[in-house]
Amino acid sequence: MDEASLRGLLDSALAGEPPMGPVTRNSLRAGIKLRRRRRALGAAGSAAVVAVVAAVIPAVTGALGNTSAASRAGARGPTVYVANLGSDTVTPIATAANTPGKPIKVGNGPRAIAITPDGKTAYVANEGGTVTPISTATSTPGKPIKVGLGAGAIAITPDGKTAYVTNLRSNTVTPIATATNTPGKPIKAGVRPLAIAITPDGKTAYVLNQPGIGQGTVTPIMTATNTPGKPIKVGDFPGEIAITPDGKTAYVLNGGSNTVTPITTATNTPGKPIKVGSGSLAIAITPDGKTAYVINLGPNTVTPITTATNTPGKPIKIGRGLWAIAITPDGKTVYVASYRGTVTPITTATNTPGKPIKIGRLASDWTIAITPDGKTAYVADNRSGTVTPIATATNTPGKPIKVGKGADAIAITP
Repeated sequence: MDEASLRGLLDSALAGEPPMGPVTRNSLRAGIKLRRRRRALGAAGSAAVVAVVAAVIPAVTGALGNTSAASRAGARGPTVYVANLGSDTVTPIATAANTPGKPIKVGNGPRAIAITPDGKTAYVANEGGTVTPISTATSTPGKPIKVGLGAGAIAITPDGKTAYVTNLRSNTVTPIATATNTPGKPIKAGVRPLAIAITPDGKTAYVLNQPGIGQGTVTPIMTATNTPGKPIKVGDFPGEIAITPDGKTAYVLNGGSNTVTPITTATNTPGKPIKVGSGSLAIAITPDGKTAYVINLGPNTVTPITTATNTPGKPIKIGRGLWAIAITPDGKTVYVASYRGTVTPITTATNTPGKPIKIGRLASDWTIAITPDGKTAYVADNRSGTVTPIATATNTPGKPIKVGKGADAIAITP
């Protein structure tokens, strides 16, 4: 969630009836300070400061680990790609030894990464208005692809033929034909398109728009024709979107109204908002599609939602500063990262939190992703420019891996 989003939540916290408590207000203020710190890092590596755009949805972190080419599935193991927002680079990490490779130069403000299902290409969305394709076989960047202003979120269709990039400042979505790396005609979305998710059948891309209080919408795009459908009304300041594995429901996290809106994809109709905690910040869905987990920044909790009935369960109490969430491929454990420097594992069978895993001091921001085999969780720290691997079998952190300034989005190949 970007600074404007957090500022909007803070405004709501101050003006609401009844007003949100001091914990929520302080948390939102802290988030705004962190985003300003991040923006300063980005400016240091860019010729000009561009608009801060929402990062790739931790809610779809499970989708970040796409199928890789067989050449990468050998002794080297998966490769982790980390976007370094402050140095305009992407660092590849060989997971077999957790050694970083040479930073790959990309465009201004790399904000998001997605990998094609065949694992051959990583696409990096840059805030400066380009997308950089990277050959995973050689870790070499290709010619930048021109898209709209403020490119920030990217998703690839399951067949790998098209990448869709949201352009925050142009209010459009650009489709890219991956066979030729050519951009298509921009697709009109709503105001401030922040996030995007594609249904498992690849037929529809859902784009989350955040124009202001009371105006949050989701624009469905039919991928066969690249035509936008009628905007779907959701809650205030929507920040993230996640789709169930069966593709039947899209869940939209509304940070301004502390709710989650379920959308039936067959009809594109929104359901009754699901009440969660204040300052809701991130969402992730278990691989079996039975439970959605929502981070609530204000009360420092995680709310489990039973998707069969869209009912929220008892909030799970975690530590302060919750920021990012990811679920293991077997669905047994949810990992919640806090910018206080810890990661808390939650056992999904009982929804009980485990002992926090200490991985650093107070940090600027965290992003977390898990390898497809579920053995390792990688946590990027924006402030220190490092990535810490956590062995999920024992929940022990490894030695931090040095990447680049403003380490941000993570994508992992199998």
